[in-house]
Amino acid sequence: MKLNEQLTKIKQTPIWDVIVIGGGASGLGTALDAASRGYKTILVEAVDFAKGTSSRSTKLVHGGVRYLEQGDISLVREALKERGLMAQNASHLVKNQSFVIPNYNWWGGYFYTLGLTIYDLLAGKLSLGKSKYISKKKTIELLPTIEQKGLVSGVIYQDGQFDDSRLAINIAQTAVEKGACLLNYTKVVALHKDDKNQVTGVQVKNQETGELFDLKGKAIINATGVFTNAIMKLNDTVYKKYIVPSQGIHLVFDKSFLPSDHALMIPKTSDGRVLFAVPWHNKIVVGTTDTLIKNHSLEPIALETEIEFVLETAQRFLAKKPTRADVLSVYAGLRPLAAPKEPGKSTKEVSRSHKIIVSDTGLITITGGKWTTYRKIAEDIIDKAIRVRNLPKKICKTEHIAIHGNKTTNDKDRENHLYIYGTDITKIVEIQNQEPELKEKLHPDYDYTMAEVAWAIRNEMARTIDDVLARRVRLLFLDARAAIASCEKVAQLLAKELGHNEAWVQNQITEFKALANGFLLSEFKK
Repeated sequence: MKLNEQLTKIKQTPIWDVIVIGGGASGLGTALDAASRGYKTILVEAVDFAKGTSSRSTKLVHGGVRYLEQGDISLVREALKERGLMAQNASHLVKNQSFVIPNYNWWGGYFYTLGLTIYDLLAGKLSLGKSKYISKKKTIELLPTIEQKGLVSGVIYQDGQFDDSRLAINIAQTAVEKGACLLNYTKVVALHKDDKNQVTGVQVKNQETGELFDLKGKAIINATGVFTNAIMKLNDTVYKKYIVPSQGIHLVFDKSFLPSDHALMIPKTSDGRVLFAVPWHNKIVVGTTDTLIKNHSLEPIALETEIEFVLETAQRFLAKKPTRADVLSVYAGLRPLAAPKEPGKSTKEVSRSHKIIVSDTGLITITGGKWTTYRKIAEDIIDKAIRVRNLPKKICKTEHIAIHGNKTTNDKDRENHLYIYGTDITKIVEIQNQEPELKEKLHPDYDYTMAEVAWAIRNEMARTIDDVLARRVRLLFLDARAAIASCEKVAQLLAKELGHNEAWVQNQITEFKALANGFLLSEFKK
C-alpha cells in the first residue's frame, strides 16, 4: 500500500461507483466490501486511517454482555457472529481471551453463569468456549491480584481481544489488494450536486500539497464517525444533529497490576457501567467510561473525573492498588452514537446498533455501530447503495475474505512482538537483514525496531510521527513517555524516506510532543 500508487489511481478513474468519506472501521470495511464486489471504489480520509475512535477502543471483539442484560438479543447475536468471523479472517490480530467476573455476593456467580451460558448459545458454532462458575480459590488462582476481601466466587467466559488500528491498516491493505484506491490526509471540502440536488461527487484537498481533486461518483458514503455532523452541514440546507459523541477513557498500567493471561470484567460499577482490565501487548488496559460530551476533537482529552473514576474502581478490585504515578498512558476515544429522538437521553439509553440514513440528496450516512460489527455494517451500507443509487447488484463476499496478514497465531507465536504483522513478519526481518542499522530499538525498554518504522512508511502510508508511534507501532498508547523519548529518531527516518528537510523534522517533533502530552496525566506533562 503505497501513496504514489494510490495517487496514480485517482488520476486514472473518471468516475467511481463508490466514494467513501472516512477511514475508520466502518469506512475501511465499506471500501473493502465495495471493492471485493467489483465496484470502482475510492476512500478518502482527512487525516490518518483510524486516527479517531477506531484506534482508541477497549481492544475487545465482543458480543456485548451488557446488551444481553438490556435484552437486545438481535444485536448480541449479530455481534457474536461477527466476532467469530473476525477471529477466522484476521487470526493474527484477533485472539480468544478468557475473562473472569469476580463475585462479592452469593447470587452473582449463579446469575452471571446463567446469563453467559445464554451468551455462549447465541454464538452457536462460532462460540469461543464455554462459560462456567468457578470457586473463590480458582478465581484467585486465575487473578492473583484480585481483591480477596468479601470475594465469594467467580465466573469465567470467553470473548475476543484485538489490536484495533493494526486491524484498520490491514483492512486498508486488503481493500487496496481488491482494487480500491485509499488516500489518507485527503479531506472532503465540498459535495458536488446536480440540478436535481442529488450528490454526484466530492471535492477533496490533499492536506500535504494543497492540491484539489474533483471526484465523481454514483454512491457517496459518509462514514466519518463523530465528524458526521460536519459532512451533513455540507449536505443539508437545514442543520440537524445526527450523532451525539460519548467519550470513553482508558488507563494503561504495567502488567504487574494484573499478572495473568486472564482479563478482569466488572459487570456493574458504582454508577452502573462495565469496567474491564485487559492484557494487551504486555500491559494492562483498564476502562472504560461513558460520558456524553458537547464538543469533539481529533485529540480528545480524558477528564479528571473520568480518570479518578477508573482509578478508584481499579483500586477497589485490585489488591495491588494502582495510583496516578503508575499510569503509563491515558487515552480518550469518542463513540459516534446515533442521536436519540428525545433530547437528554443518557448514553446507556442511546442505541449501539448502527443506523443508515439516506438523505434527500442521495448521500448515504452511517451512524452508531462498533468495531466488532464493522464487516456487517459495511455489507448493509453497500446493499443500501445498490438499492438507492442504482448500482448493479452484486453479492457481498467479505464473510470469507482473509484480511491482509492473516495467519494462524497461537500464544507461543505472540511471545514475538512481531506477531501483529502476520504473514508480513518475514518482510520486516528481511529489512533488518538488508539494512542492519534498522535493527536499532526504538526505545531500550521495548522490542520495537526502526525496521518496523521503515515498513510503516514504505508499505502502510505512515506520514507523521503520530501515524507511526500511535497507530502502526502502538508505543504512544502503551507508554507515552517512551513514545516521546523515541520521537526524534522516528522523525529523522520519516524525513529520510519522504524527502523532508530539518525544519520539517523539528516541526514534527514539536507537534508530536504536544499531542503526546494528552496521553499523560496533568502532573506528568512535559
